Amino acid sequence: MFDPEGRSVVLVVEDEASYQDALNVGLTVEGFVVVAASNIAQARVLMDSTKPDLVLLDVMLPDGSGIDYCRELYDSTRVPVIMVSARTSEVDVVLGLEIGAADYVTKPYRLRELVARMRAVLRRPAPTAEEEAVSFGDLRIDFVRRTVTLRGREIELSRKEFDLLALFASRLGQVVTREVCLDTLWWGLELSDTRTLDTHVKRLRQKIEADPANPRHLITIRGVGFRLDA
Repeated sequence: MFDPEGRSVVLVVEDEASYQDALNVGLTVEGFVVVAASNIAQARVLMDSTKPDLVLLDVMLPDGSGIDYCRELYDSTRVPVIMVSARTSEVDVVLGLEIGAADYVTKPYRLRELVARMRAVLRRPAPTAEEEAVSFGDLRIDFVRRTVTLRGREIELSRKEFDLLALFASRLGQVVTREVCLDTLWWGLELSDTRTLDTHVKRLRQKIEADPANPRHLITIRGVGFRLDA
């Protein structure tokens, strides 16, 4: 939905009236245009009619799983999604991020923190590069189709693995710091706990490197970050 004042449009998908009302008031005061849905069916209608810039999506909804709807949004549109849930287990958080959520916020939350996370997500560049595809060696990364081929054969990457590889490829030959990786793909994850990032880098090497133990393309810059070399 185009706003003549240039404000970001946020679709709030929340079935608890108290949270929905508080977000409507609080986010409006913070300068957002808020549209609200109480279930997935309403959200689908509003997605088509309002074209929001960001979705705040509750995990547990009366007509389905927010996780499943997040996956649906990820497959059909580039709109970023922040999952909101009272479920705080690490498994739930990782699952939400793995299926394409831009961030995961647990209830109860402070409005100031939520707004900061929303603005951080809205500042992120889309996980694409200026070119439609990048090729080097036997590897080809297609940003539009979100596919990666190695020696002409498509290799299977998770959503986060592709997003991380796309981030590296968009800065080909440049060092991407750990801070940038975390802020772009895992906003809010403590810098001291980078196991998730390291695990994804390890998996990428296993899939794109001929010898993952001695990588030629995805290089670690010790104490700083990573660099994707052609």
